[in-house]
Amino acid sequence: MGYLDNSTITVDAIITNKGRELLSRGKTYFDITKFALADDEIDYGLWNPAHPLGSDYYGIAIESLPLVEAIPDETYTMRYKLFSMPKTRTKVPTVDVSPSAVVLRARNQSAIITPSTQNGYDSHGYTAILTDNTVVTLTVPAGSTVSGYPSNQQPPDTASPTTVFAVGKKFKIKALYNPYELREAKLFVYGNDTGAMDFCVITITKMSAVDVVLPVEDVK
Repeated sequence: MGYLDNSTITVDAIITNKGRELLSRGKTYFDITKFALADDEIDYGLWNPAHPLGSDYYGIAIESLPLVEAIPDETYTMRYKLFSMPKTRTKVPTVDVSPSAVVLRARNQSAIITPSTQNGYDSHGYTAILTDNTVVTLTVPAGSTVSGYPSNQQPPDTASPTTVFAVGKKFKIKALYNPYELREAKLFVYGNDTGAMDFCVITITKMSAVDVVLPVEDVK
């Protein structure tokens, strides 16, 4: 969902196949109970308190920025979600993932990605979005699941069919195979309580000469 024109209250919404199915059944079936807001396209560095025309124009450059249209793939949009904080809090929560980069060198080699929150809380865990599940698998280790959330599934109607996500306190990635060329994916991790985000770069090294397996000819 996205605002098309920042001078009016016009909203552009992309409804998923499931959403259209529910909408066709009537208003009582299509009931939006949760939503999120983000400001991905806003550059706050353009705020200019020294504008010669006065305070009414401090944010004129920000207000004139073009706004993105709705995109149904969460790996490309809603990366900087808005959230509420108590007035007494003086620092913005951040999420850090450890490690921030992973290199896997063999089939089935795995690694654990551990997020942590600074200046906030994480009682509802984290949502991890893997950009390409043909490179590695994404699972939630035992004991790291979050009650009431799906542990692993593919987002509906995404533009990228290889995108998957999981919800938990920690995440496990495992290499699917050792390719002939370098393969790379990213794991975006969002705090479910804060909306803060960090990511991990995952690299699978290319297959070496000693790893090549020649096909066996059929025995006649």
